[in-house]
Formats: sequence, C-alpha cells, structure tokens
Amino acid sequence: MKKTNAMRILEGLKIPYQAKEYDDDGEHVLEKGAAGRMAEKLGVSPEMVFKTIVMRTETKEICVFCQSAVSEINLKKARQAAGCKEINPVKPDELLGLTGYIRGGCTPIGMKKQFRTFIDESVLTQDTVCVSGGQRGIQITLKPEDLIKATKAEVLDLKL
Repeated sequence: MKKTNAMRILEGLKIPYQAKEYDDDGEHVLEKGAAGRMAEKLGVSPEMVFKTIVMRTETKEICVFCQSAVSEINLKKARQAAGCKEINPVKPDELLGLTGYIRGGCTPIGMKKQFRTFIDESVLTQDTVCVSGGQRGIQITLKPEDLIKATKAEVLDLKL
C-alpha cells in the first residue's frame, strides 16, 4: 500500500494507526450513506467510521467537521461551533484545491492548511475510529484521542 500524506503525518507525530484497503466503488454521494457502506466493507460498526465534511462560512472561512457515519451534522450546532451566521458544505469540485483531497478520500489529517476542525463528541465513546486515509480505497484506524491530537480538533456535540 502506498503511503498517503495522512499516514506520513501520523508517523511524524509518532501516532500508531492501522491502514486498511477496501474496494472503492466510486460512489461517494453523502445522501446515499457512503460512510455506512464503508463500515460494512471494513467489517466495523458504523459508529466507528467518521466522515469528513468541509464547510465554508459566510466570511469564506473553511472549517472541517467529523461526524459518525450513523449521524448527520446539525447545521445550527456547526454554525455555533464556527461562530458564524451561515455555513454550507463546499462543492465537491472545490475539495481538491482547498484540502488536497477528493470526495471519498478526504481526511481531516494533513490538509493543505490547518483549518479549524470540529469532531462530534461521540468519538469519545469509541475505542478506535476510522477516517479516510487520504485517498479513495484507504481507511485509517486510530484512537480517538490521537485523531483529536493530529487534527488539533475541538470536540463537541454536532449531532442533529
């Protein structure tokens, strides 16, 4: 397996992780439950899989949110976390330029810039969590506290 930027960053921080490859079907439409299907492919509970959602505020600030595959992000709570009046997901065709990652391979670890990152508090109920490894077909499993450390994230309730 080719090392991704996210893996190199974790190794640089001396954070243990496991990388798992899976068969990527190219279907990464959020409404269709891609993160839930990911859990099935990996043989893990959907609560362990955290999806990465990149959003933009009305002041054009980019913020990163991580939410369990079993939940949706509450936009009101996302606005409160970011301290803004409006927040919307960035368009898929903007992801690569902003983050260095494409939809289905977007991880909160090692984006082009260090954006403010928020992770739903349900992360703390898991022994390990899975996030994208930085490219389609790769997931990284690590401890929640290590994900928080690597992303410099704030943990709060983001659930609908």
